[in-house]
Amino acid sequence: MADPRLKAAFAAGKFIVAPGIFDMISARVADGMGFDCLYGTGFGTVASHLGVADAGIATYTDMVSRMGQMARGTKTPVIADADTGYGGLLNVRHTVMGYEAAGLAGIQLEDQEMPKKCGHTPGRRVIPAEEMALKIKVAAEARKDPNFLIVARTDARTTLGLEEAIRRGHIYDEAGADIIFIESPESEAEMVEIGKSFRKPLLANMVEGGRTPILSVERLTQIGYAMSIYPAVGFLAVAAALERVYAHLKQHGDSTAIGESYGFKRMTELMGFPEVWAFDEKWAMRDGAP
Repeated sequence: MADPRLKAAFAAGKFIVAPGIFDMISARVADGMGFDCLYGTGFGTVASHLGVADAGIATYTDMVSRMGQMARGTKTPVIADADTGYGGLLNVRHTVMGYEAAGLAGIQLEDQEMPKKCGHTPGRRVIPAEEMALKIKVAAEARKDPNFLIVARTDARTTLGLEEAIRRGHIYDEAGADIIFIESPESEAEMVEIGKSFRKPLLANMVEGGRTPILSVERLTQIGYAMSIYPAVGFLAVAAALERVYAHLKQHGDSTAIGESYGFKRMTELMGFPEVWAFDEKWAMRDGAP
């Protein structure tokens, strides 16, 4: 069953801030921070798992496995990127059923052509709105639990303009989406226009260095948004930290002056070693006993 807390939070009018998670370390760290939702980022997950661009290379199997592991390994509800649903209507049905069974609280589907591309990069093309509406209808029918949320994303703004993106958002709303995601508006004024156009919860994608301005939660709430995701903030910070410490190691041949780190003791606790040690102590000398 899908975690009901996220849907309840939306119903209560609570603004949802969701950091991007992309592997089990980022998931465990974020899970302990008190967020109402975590966002399984496609860009970050593809990068950490396959080391390639988020350009339609990862398969359903790749993604449901990784996203499901993050959902099962955390207590916070997770909404996860599922690209285009990995194919046609039957694929969408299979994807929704798989993501729900994997323990996720919601799924994000987008109206790009296959192979898809990251939403803040050039060259994206979209399918007809009517085709995407069918995908949303199939997704809504495929879920077993109404607490499992469907995020409908349109990438039409970049190539077809804001008016068409808003039109598509309304079509996807009517098709059964729970959350509307107009990808990559290019100014605060455009975001205000989007906010005035919908009653359903709106999602803002806050990508550092992306096409959309980064606004505060207070401002997003004021202009009509209900949720903000930060898909890149984690892996950008990790890449910067790794570059810094690896450069120091290469230059100096040691790790003694790299500054404050997470700490090995904290990492062992994060990964559950105390439980392993307690288990070993309980069952010491019994391994292999009849």
